[in-house]
Amino acid sequence: MNLFEHKDQALNWINEPKEWEVQNGKLSVLAPQSSDFFLDAEGPSIRKSAPFFYTHAEGDFELTTRVNIDMKEAYDSGCLMIMEDDTTWAKLCYENWMMEPAIVSVVTKNTSDDCPSYKIGRVKPYLKVLRSDNNFGFHYSLDGENWTIVRYFNIEASSKIKVGVGGNMIGLCNVA
Repeated sequence: MNLFEHKDQALNWINEPKEWEVQNGKLSVLAPQSSDFFLDAEGPSIRKSAPFFYTHAEGDFELTTRVNIDMKEAYDSGCLMIMEDDTTWAKLCYENWMMEPAIVSVVTKNTSDDCPSYKIGRVKPYLKVLRSDNNFGFHYSLDGENWTIVRYFNIEASSKIKVGVGGNMIGLCNVA
């Protein structure tokens, strides 16, 4: 599924950033500083401020992207994200985690977990989300051909959910 090639797919923003464009099948975003989607288990920190550019997908699907991000600050990232509602969602990110570029995933079911998985250095990784019923798989690849599983999980979700790109992006993030 290429979000930007299907003219019949309605694309919407949650938290539309001030600067963004789609050109030649690529999305470039400049997100506000300190924006994020994260519901802290400790409670006081609830963030739902990051840009999320999405469409609706129904049933089983595969969504793949390649991320190129100019990491400057801690937690700068580009992510693939799925969302059932405000308290049920998940994201797979290429993130500046602890000032080292890494693959990180977050699954939120009323509270968010945070799972840094692989330190991969400054590259342009491919990210993939697969859905089969209410089971989801997160994968990454350095070449778009050989995939490593990051996480497999279940979210109780309706058949039709929001899917797209987003996360706590600061700087320029190109997603195609």
